[in-house]
Amino acid sequence: MSNGNDLGFEELTGKLKNKIYYPVYLFHGEEPYFIDVLSEYIEQQCLSELEKEFNQSVFYGKDSDVQTIISAARRFPMMANYQVIILKEAQDLDKIDEFLPYVLHPVESTILVLCYKYGTLDKRKSLYKAIEKNGVIFESKKLYENKIPDWIKDYLRKRNYTITPKAAMLLTEFVGTDLDKIVNEIQKLLINIPAGSEINEACIEKNIGISKDYNVFELQKALALKDAFKANQIIAYFAANPKENPMVKVIPILSSYFSKILMYHYLPDKSRNSVAAALSVRPFFVPDYQQAAKTFPVSRLLMIISLLREYDMKAKGLGNVSASDGELMKELIFKIMH
Repeated sequence: MSNGNDLGFEELTGKLKNKIYYPVYLFHGEEPYFIDVLSEYIEQQCLSELEKEFNQSVFYGKDSDVQTIISAARRFPMMANYQVIILKEAQDLDKIDEFLPYVLHPVESTILVLCYKYGTLDKRKSLYKAIEKNGVIFESKKLYENKIPDWIKDYLRKRNYTITPKAAMLLTEFVGTDLDKIVNEIQKLLINIPAGSEINEACIEKNIGISKDYNVFELQKALALKDAFKANQIIAYFAANPKENPMVKVIPILSSYFSKILMYHYLPDKSRNSVAAALSVRPFFVPDYQQAAKTFPVSRLLMIISLLREYDMKAKGLGNVSASDGELMKELIFKIMH
């Protein structure tokens, strides 16, 4: 069989669903979610339940050695077309380079899967080049935070749901970029929502516990509109719920927001789609940045960004002996607005 080289996630899952298999797979990279999805699909779907009994083995890097795995991989399947050998946590395996002789001449009836998480196999190594020649390599890259809302939208679309842009942003703010955690929250959400529904901010608030009225994005809007009352309501809510809204989580979001407003000022083309592309935001949010740019001139933004750096250090305990997150946030918001 010709090699699969470096395949994308969708292309690779498509081949697996069509039962197009390769003798060696390397799934590696910083994002464990995609590695788990692919390896679990192979583990669950490539063989029937009866075939798995004699033809499927799962090893773990810390508890295994290369020669034992190779010995298993060289066996021929019993009453099946393939056998499946999965090595999980391959990054913990000693002497992984010793797979080279096997990968140079793999057994075509064996599907050997190497799951190498939280890093990548060195592309300069002979082992990497041999897998590239005789098998498939998939690098699972971390998604940047600005890509997460679209990923959530796509994940839900495949399951016959839609989600509003604000709801996707709320979920991203609450969970961060950990795809496993995002999927867990979505699964909890979908238990109570029928297929075909649109998920909005009220759904998020009701089922996950994120406030649709008191969150960082509503705080940004209040600051852009100079709505001191609303801004103070939100930071009072943050102070009352410090675990859900720690300052060290809020400040990076605000820093990104004000940096984008600064970028907006210098954009030569301020049309909706051009701004969305330049700031890496959905077009839906462009009017918010247009409004914020009217409120905050460049000189003010430079001062605010400096303030955010100062209060980030204070939130981490540098130059701050006793002030709580709530007190620091109140000070910071007052200075931003005045």
